[in-house]
Amino acid sequence: MDQFQKQALTEHLAELRQCLVNSLIAVGAWFAVCYYFSEAIGQWFLAPLFAVLPPEGSLIFTSYQEGFFFI
Repeated sequence: MDQFQKQALTEHLAELRQCLVNSLIAVGAWFAVCYYFSEAIGQWFLAPLFAVLPPEGSLIFTSYQEGFFFI
C-alpha cells in the first residue's frame, strides 16, 4: 500500500487525459495502417470464398452498402 502515491484530482485528470490522447493516437495509427492494407486484408478474408467459387463466378451483394467494403 505504501507504493501508491496520493494525487490531487487535477493530477488524476491530467493522467487520464494523457492516457486518452495516447489511446487515440494508437487507434488512429492502426486505422491508417489497416486502411492502407485494406485491399490485401479483404482479399485474405475472401480467399476461402474465391477458392470455392466456379471459375466464371462472382460475388453478389445483397444490400447496397456491402459492395463498398471491398471495392
